[in-house]
Amino acid sequence: MKIRLVYFLIIVLVAKNTNAQQLPPIQLDRPDQTECPFIVPEHYIQAENGFTFERVNSGMSNSSTPTILWKYGLHQRFEFRLITEWNTMKLPEARYQGLAPVTIGFKTSICKENGLVPMTSVICHLTSANIGSKDFHTPYLAPSFRFTMQHTLSSRFSLAYNLGAEWDGNSAAENYLYTLTSGISITEKLGCYLELYGFAAKKQKPDHRCDGGFTFLLNQNMIADISGGFALSKDSPERYLSLGFSYRFKVVK
Repeated sequence: MKIRLVYFLIIVLVAKNTNAQQLPPIQLDRPDQTECPFIVPEHYIQAENGFTFERVNSGMSNSSTPTILWKYGLHQRFEFRLITEWNTMKLPEARYQGLAPVTIGFKTSICKENGLVPMTSVICHLTSANIGSKDFHTPYLAPSFRFTMQHTLSSRFSLAYNLGAEWDGNSAAENYLYTLTSGISITEKLGCYLELYGFAAKKQKPDHRCDGGFTFLLNQNMIADISGGFALSKDSPERYLSLGFSYRFKVVK
C-alpha cells in the first residue's frame, strides 16, 4: 500500500511540472473499450493507469491493480505502446496473482477527419507468451489489431468505433471484436460516454456487453475516470468496475 501511495505522489508531481499550454487536452484510450485515433504528442510519454475489478460469475473474478498503458510519441503520426498489468484471478479452487504477459505495439495515424471520412488510426499489439508471472504464461504469442475511427458530430458530441481481431495465446483461433461509443462533453472538464462492444469467435456464441462512465480533466496533462459495465449475453462476464488516473509529460531532449 505504501509503494502505491509513493507511486501516486510521484506521478502527480511529474504531471504538475509539465508544460503543455499549446497542446490540446490529453486524449485517452480508456476508460471505454473503444481505442481513440489520437496519437500522443511527439517526445511525450503518456501513462494510462486503470484499477479494475471484474466479476465473471459467482465462482470467478479478475482484478487488475493496476493495468498501465505506456505510450511514447515517436512522431506526430506514430506512437510506441507498452502494456503492463498486475492481475489477480480468483477461481473456486485456486487463486493466481502476478504480472500478466507483457504487451508491446504501436498506433499509427492513417487519415484525418474529412466530411464523412472519420479520423482513422490502426493499432497493432503483440502479447508475449512468457514475459510475466509463470501462472499466466500461454502456449503461443498473442497478436491483435484494430482500426479505430472517430466522427466529430458537434463541439460537444462525438461518435467512435473500432473493428479488429485478437488472439488469446491459448489457441490459434482468432476472436473478432467491435466497439461503438458516444462521447459527450458535459462541461469543459467533465465528460461521459455510453458504449456497446463485443466479441465473436468461430464455434462460439457472440459475446455482447455494455458500459458507460465519466472522465474529469484535472489539467491539460492529467485526467481521472470512473466506469462500469455489464453483460448483454448469457455467457459474458457479469459486470466490472474501473477507476483510472492518467497523465503525460515531455521527455527532456
